[in-house]
Amino acid sequence: MSSLSVPPQRPSMCPRRASSSSFADAFDDARRKLDEMGVQEPGEDEVPSPALSSSSSATGESTPFSPSEESSPLSPATPMTAPTTPMVDGVADNFAFAFDIDGVLIRGGKPIPEAIEAMKVLNGENEWGIKVPYIFLTNGGGKFETERCRDLSQQLQIEVSPGQFICGHTPMREFADRYGTVLVVGGEGEKCRQVAESYGFRDVVTPGDILKANAATAPFRKLTEAEHANSRDLLARHGATKLSDIVIEAVFVFADSRDWASDLQIILDIAQSKGGRLETRSETFDEGPPIYFSHNDVLWSAAHEHARLGMGALRRIVETVFEDTTGGKKLKTHAFGKPQVSTFQFATRLLQQWRATQHGLAESEPPQTVYFVGDTPESDIRGTNAMDEISSNEWYSILVKTGVYQDGTEPKYKPRKLVDTVLDAVHHGIRREMARAGSRKDTGGRMLPLDDAALKAVDEGRTPDFEVRENPFVTVV
Repeated sequence: MSSLSVPPQRPSMCPRRASSSSFADAFDDARRKLDEMGVQEPGEDEVPSPALSSSSSATGESTPFSPSEESSPLSPATPMTAPTTPMVDGVADNFAFAFDIDGVLIRGGKPIPEAIEAMKVLNGENEWGIKVPYIFLTNGGGKFETERCRDLSQQLQIEVSPGQFICGHTPMREFADRYGTVLVVGGEGEKCRQVAESYGFRDVVTPGDILKANAATAPFRKLTEAEHANSRDLLARHGATKLSDIVIEAVFVFADSRDWASDLQIILDIAQSKGGRLETRSETFDEGPPIYFSHNDVLWSAAHEHARLGMGALRRIVETVFEDTTGGKKLKTHAFGKPQVSTFQFATRLLQQWRATQHGLAESEPPQTVYFVGDTPESDIRGTNAMDEISSNEWYSILVKTGVYQDGTEPKYKPRKLVDTVLDAVHHGIRREMARAGSRKDTGGRMLPLDDAALKAVDEGRTPDFEVRENPFVTVV
């Protein structure tokens, strides 16, 4: 069966650490040769617009950031025309899964019970005995990708490789050669600075460095002894006599802020500065450096029974307060992560590489179908559906009820399938592929209907009628 502005003095470059992903290294090397970057965002009722230039934070509408795909040497594969090929040694060659993590597999640092079983099914413990390739695509971050993979491996009782993992700030490594002195915000302790330096950023400043240099920057924030000791002496490091000699060329919010008030103040100070010079004020409020957020999720699923505020909320506060304190000026910031289509295109290339290196499948083409399982309609489902609109292969959105989505409500962005847990999502995708494979001979390649009745018929060995219920949130009379 077929299966489916340069600072007056810049410190010497920090040594680049070994990459946590060979794919990402190859991707970085190619993308660093590009001179232009672009913006791309899925619209409310339209497919994503082409990449546009985006190299400053001049006033304008807020848009997520995306490298230009037109000039990328690793652009998505051309549309597939070859017929489906057989499985390679029991590995499904024409479909794969991609998973969000928080709210789908993990909640509050603990695995969702069905997640462990779902991984077993994908690794071959299913009635067909097939292994299905899969990757992880999360907006979370704040740690080395290798560290996140170790955590996830322990939680899910499997081996997770950096070669199958993308977090929100992973694409930021593409900017390491573009900017000199940068401000990195978020995360615990010095972790995000260390991650940024491992990406190759040469001079990483943190909010703690600025507070150490001038405690009056945030009147209600006092550094702990450990924070003061770990923060760097900016003046000595830059050979400067005053803070205004130091130029921040870009701001990167790597992970969720641990102190929103002080981080908000520092980000706004730099956004309103003269060309990124610390402790200066622009007269026009359009001279600040670009500001990048690793994702745009307003809510995320944590241990609390209700979803918690995420980085997207901080982004909106930054933009709103900037406008309120500048007489109506608009601040344009940029976001990576889901739902930006560029993140899903990045994931496609990662998946192709992973399928080739781990499973021995051809790298020239992506799988015909990628099942993306998420818990947040505004990022997971929106992004998957937008990717499906423009992609040569199918991106199939599945929404679970174990995270941000509230059961019984109608999501703004509707999935192709709504299920209870990630295990249900995995079963649905595999059964769907088995149904498609079994129907090709008698139906001329048409896809079988995918409602519950159809899947029940497939389980019982019957061929269901071709009457497709397309929207699981609309009651059919």
